[in-house]
Amino acid sequence: MSMPKLPEVEIEYCTQCRWLLRAAWMAQELLTTFESDIRCVSLVPGTGGIFEVRLDGELLFSRKEQGRFPESKELKQLVRDRIDPARDLGHSDRK
Repeated sequence: MSMPKLPEVEIEYCTQCRWLLRAAWMAQELLTTFESDIRCVSLVPGTGGIFEVRLDGELLFSRKEQGRFPESKELKQLVRDRIDPARDLGHSDRK
């Protein structure tokens, strides 16, 4: 019996803007929160000011569209809303 395929997160970041550390920190936050609920977080080098987060190919957040970077709390909520909407994120859910 095969296990269901776990979702995969991809963070594409701009190498020209030196956003690797920001992308890696976001990846760490997601892996810590969803350690048994996601298969992986991939860091994808890009250019042109890109900072996009995708879940199984679906765009969750775009810096260009939003005009800002995502907050850690916000990104966790976006991922949670797609993989386990009933899940409580503790302090990340509080206003």
